Amino acid sequence: MGAVIGRLERTKPGWNPTALALVADRTRDPFRVLIACILSLRTQDTTTGPAAERLFALADTPEAMLRLTTARIERAIYPVGFYRTKARVIRAICRDLLGRFGGRVPDEIDELLALKGVGRKTANLVVTMGYGKPGICVDTHVHRISNRLGYVKTRTPEKTEMALRAKLPHRYWIGYNDLLVSFGQNVCTPISPRCSLCPVRLLCRRVGVTTSR
Repeated sequence: MGAVIGRLERTKPGWNPTALALVADRTRDPFRVLIACILSLRTQDTTTGPAAERLFALADTPEAMLRLTTARIERAIYPVGFYRTKARVIRAICRDLLGRFGGRVPDEIDELLALKGVGRKTANLVVTMGYGKPGICVDTHVHRISNRLGYVKTRTPEKTEMALRAKLPHRYWIGYNDLLVSFGQNVCTPISPRCSLCPVRLLCRRVGVTTSR
Protein backbone atom coordinates (compact mmCIF):
# COMPACT_ATOMS: atom_id res chain seq x y z
CA MET A 1 0.00 0.00 0.00
CA GLY A 2 2.94 2.30 0.56
CA ALA A 3 3.70 2.34 -3.18
CA VAL A 4 0.08 3.24 -3.98
CA ILE A 5 -0.03 6.06 -1.44
CA GLY A 6 3.33 7.40 -2.58
CA ARG A 7 2.21 7.64 -6.20
CA LEU A 8 -1.10 9.24 -5.24
CA GLU A 9 0.65 11.81 -3.05
CA ARG A 10 2.94 12.78 -5.93
CA THR A 11 -0.06 13.20 -8.25
CA LYS A 12 -2.40 14.92 -5.77
CA PRO A 13 -1.14 18.52 -6.35
CA GLY A 14 -2.72 18.36 -9.82
CA TRP A 15 -6.19 17.55 -8.46
CA ASN A 16 -8.84 19.89 -7.12
CA PRO A 17 -8.65 19.93 -3.29
CA THR A 18 -11.65 18.85 -1.24
CA ALA A 19 -13.81 21.47 0.46
CA LEU A 20 -12.90 20.14 3.89
CA ALA A 21 -9.19 20.20 3.12
CA LEU A 22 -9.49 23.87 2.15
CA VAL A 23 -11.26 24.70 5.42
CA ALA A 24 -8.70 22.77 7.47
CA ASP A 25 -5.67 24.17 5.65
CA ARG A 26 -6.89 27.76 5.79
CA THR A 27 -8.15 27.85 9.37
CA ARG A 28 -6.60 25.02 11.42
CA ASP A 29 -9.78 25.41 13.48
CA PRO A 30 -11.50 22.23 14.78
CA PHE A 31 -14.82 24.07 15.16
CA ARG A 32 -14.91 25.13 11.54
CA VAL A 33 -13.81 21.66 10.43
CA LEU A 34 -16.64 20.16 12.49
CA ILE A 35 -19.31 22.47 11.08
CA ALA A 36 -17.99 22.09 7.52
CA CYS A 37 -18.18 18.30 7.97
CA ILE A 38 -21.85 18.60 8.93
CA LEU A 39 -22.50 20.74 5.86
CA SER A 40 -20.68 18.28 3.59
CA LEU A 41 -22.89 15.29 4.39
CA ARG A 42 -24.93 14.29 1.31
CA THR A 43 -23.64 17.42 -0.44
CA GLN A 44 -21.22 18.05 -3.30
CA ASP A 45 -17.99 19.94 -2.56
CA THR A 46 -18.98 22.65 -5.04
CA THR A 47 -21.91 23.44 -2.76
CA THR A 48 -20.24 22.76 0.60
CA GLY A 49 -17.35 25.20 0.15
CA PRO A 50 -19.39 28.33 -0.65
CA ALA A 51 -21.98 27.48 2.03
CA ALA A 52 -19.26 27.15 4.66
CA GLU A 53 -17.75 30.48 3.64
CA ARG A 54 -21.12 32.23 3.89
CA LEU A 55 -21.82 30.76 7.31
CA PHE A 56 -18.38 31.43 8.78
CA ALA A 57 -18.57 35.03 7.57
CA LEU A 58 -21.51 35.37 9.97
CA ALA A 59 -20.23 33.24 12.85
CA ASP A 60 -17.11 31.17 13.47
CA THR A 61 -17.44 30.23 17.15
CA PRO A 62 -20.14 28.35 19.08
CA GLU A 63 -21.14 31.53 20.90
CA ALA A 64 -21.50 33.54 17.71
CA MET A 65 -23.35 30.71 15.97
CA LEU A 66 -25.99 30.60 18.71
CA ARG A 67 -26.64 34.30 18.21
CA LEU A 68 -27.93 33.42 14.74
CA THR A 69 -31.49 32.22 14.36
CA THR A 70 -32.14 28.84 12.79
CA ALA A 71 -33.70 30.63 9.82
CA ARG A 72 -30.58 32.77 9.36
CA ILE A 73 -28.36 29.69 9.34
CA GLU A 74 -30.70 28.02 6.85
CA ARG A 75 -30.40 30.96 4.48
CA ALA A 76 -26.61 30.99 4.78
CA ILE A 77 -26.11 27.29 4.05
CA TYR A 78 -28.78 26.77 1.39
CA PRO A 79 -28.67 24.76 -0.94
CA VAL A 80 -26.69 22.09 0.97
CA GLY A 81 -28.57 18.82 1.33
CA PHE A 82 -31.05 18.76 4.24
CA TYR A 83 -30.20 22.37 5.04
CA ARG A 84 -33.10 22.83 7.45
CA THR A 85 -32.11 19.78 9.49
CA LYS A 86 -28.45 20.78 9.41
CA ALA A 87 -29.25 24.27 10.70
CA ARG A 88 -30.93 22.75 13.76
CA VAL A 89 -28.09 20.26 14.22
CA ILE A 90 -25.49 23.04 14.09
CA ARG A 91 -27.27 24.96 16.86
CA ALA A 92 -27.61 21.78 18.95
CA ILE A 93 -23.90 21.04 18.54
CA CYS A 94 -23.00 24.57 19.62
CA ARG A 95 -25.20 24.29 22.72
CA ASP A 96 -23.50 21.00 23.60
CA LEU A 97 -20.03 22.43 23.04
CA LEU A 98 -20.75 25.34 25.38
CA GLY A 99 -22.68 23.36 27.96
CA ARG A 100 -20.48 20.27 28.19
CA PHE A 101 -17.05 21.18 26.83
CA GLY A 102 -16.57 24.85 27.67
CA GLY A 103 -16.90 25.82 24.02
CA ARG A 104 -14.02 23.58 22.94
CA VAL A 105 -14.42 20.91 20.28
CA PRO A 106 -13.40 17.54 21.76
CA ASP A 107 -10.43 15.74 20.24
CA GLU A 108 -11.54 12.25 21.26
CA ILE A 109 -13.77 10.06 19.06
CA ASP A 110 -16.11 8.97 21.85
CA GLU A 111 -16.77 12.54 23.00
CA LEU A 112 -17.37 13.71 19.44
CA LEU A 113 -19.81 10.86 18.83
CA ALA A 114 -21.86 12.12 21.78
CA LEU A 115 -22.63 15.34 19.87
CA LYS A 116 -25.91 15.49 17.99
CA GLY A 117 -25.56 14.60 14.31
CA VAL A 118 -21.93 13.47 14.59
CA GLY A 119 -21.14 9.98 13.25
CA ARG A 120 -17.86 8.15 12.88
CA LYS A 121 -17.01 9.84 9.57
CA THR A 122 -17.36 13.34 11.01
CA ALA A 123 -15.65 12.43 14.29
CA ASN A 124 -12.63 10.97 12.51
CA LEU A 125 -12.37 13.97 10.19
CA VAL A 126 -12.35 16.38 13.13
CA VAL A 127 -9.64 14.34 14.85
CA THR A 128 -7.45 14.10 11.74
CA MET A 129 -8.08 17.39 9.93
CA GLY A 130 -8.94 19.54 12.93
CA TYR A 131 -6.34 18.27 15.37
CA GLY A 132 -3.80 16.41 13.23
CA LYS A 133 -4.23 13.27 15.32
CA PRO A 134 -4.33 9.74 13.89
CA GLY A 135 -7.74 8.50 12.81
CA ILE A 136 -9.29 6.75 9.83
CA CYS A 137 -12.30 8.39 8.24
CA VAL A 138 -14.15 6.15 5.81
CA ASP A 139 -16.71 7.64 3.45
CA THR A 140 -18.03 6.22 0.18
CA HIS A 141 -14.82 7.11 -1.71
CA VAL A 142 -12.50 5.50 0.84
CA HIS A 143 -14.73 2.42 1.10
CA ARG A 144 -14.97 2.02 -2.68
CA ILE A 145 -11.33 2.62 -3.52
CA SER A 146 -9.88 0.53 -0.68
CA ASN A 147 -11.95 -2.39 -1.97
CA ARG A 148 -11.32 -1.62 -5.66
CA LEU A 149 -7.58 -1.71 -5.04
CA GLY A 150 -8.02 -5.10 -3.37
CA TYR A 151 -6.51 -3.81 -0.13
CA VAL A 152 -9.57 -4.77 1.91
CA LYS A 153 -12.61 -6.93 1.23
CA THR A 154 -15.56 -5.41 3.09
CA ARG A 155 -19.22 -4.67 2.50
CA THR A 156 -19.77 -1.50 4.54
CA PRO A 157 -17.81 1.68 5.38
CA GLU A 158 -17.91 0.70 9.06
CA LYS A 159 -16.24 -2.64 8.33
CA THR A 160 -13.75 -0.90 6.05
CA GLU A 161 -12.74 1.41 8.90
CA MET A 162 -12.12 -1.54 11.21
CA ALA A 163 -10.17 -3.40 8.50
CA LEU A 164 -8.01 -0.36 7.80
CA ARG A 165 -7.38 0.22 11.50
CA ALA A 166 -6.05 -3.34 11.69
CA LYS A 167 -4.02 -3.23 8.48
CA LEU A 168 -3.03 0.28 7.36
CA PRO A 169 0.28 1.51 8.84
CA HIS A 170 -0.26 4.32 11.35
CA ARG A 171 1.85 6.79 9.40
CA TYR A 172 -0.80 6.87 6.66
CA TRP A 173 -3.87 7.33 8.85
CA ILE A 174 -4.11 11.12 8.99
CA GLY A 175 -3.92 11.77 5.26
CA TYR A 176 -5.66 8.64 3.97
CA ASN A 177 -9.17 10.07 3.73
CA ASP A 178 -8.29 13.33 2.01
CA LEU A 179 -5.96 11.53 -0.40
CA LEU A 180 -8.54 8.94 -1.46
CA VAL A 181 -11.43 11.41 -1.58
CA SER A 182 -9.43 13.65 -3.93
CA PHE A 183 -8.46 10.59 -5.97
CA GLY A 184 -12.08 9.43 -6.06
CA GLN A 185 -13.42 12.79 -7.15
CA ASN A 186 -10.84 13.35 -9.86
CA VAL A 187 -9.82 9.91 -11.18
CA CYS A 188 -11.23 6.83 -9.45
CA THR A 189 -14.88 7.76 -9.88
CA PRO A 190 -17.74 5.45 -8.83
CA ILE A 191 -18.86 4.78 -12.41
CA SER A 192 -16.47 4.37 -15.33
CA PRO A 193 -13.27 5.38 -13.51
CA ARG A 194 -10.51 7.12 -15.49
CA CYS A 195 -8.17 4.13 -15.43
CA SER A 196 -6.23 5.41 -18.46
CA LEU A 197 -5.13 8.41 -16.35
CA CYS A 198 -4.62 6.52 -13.10
CA PRO A 199 -1.15 6.76 -11.53
CA VAL A 200 -1.64 3.41 -9.76
CA ARG A 201 -3.32 1.42 -12.55
CA LEU A 202 -0.50 -1.15 -12.57
CA LEU A 203 -0.91 -1.68 -8.82
CA CYS A 204 -4.71 -1.91 -8.79
CA ARG A 205 -6.71 -5.13 -8.91
CA ARG A 206 -9.73 -3.22 -10.29
CA VAL A 207 -12.15 -5.21 -8.14
CA GLY A 208 -15.70 -4.67 -9.40
CA VAL A 209 -14.66 -2.46 -12.33
CA THR A 210 -16.56 -3.45 -15.49
CA THR A 211 -16.15 -0.29 -17.58
CA SER A 212 -13.51 2.41 -17.48
CA ARG A 213 -12.13 5.31 -19.47
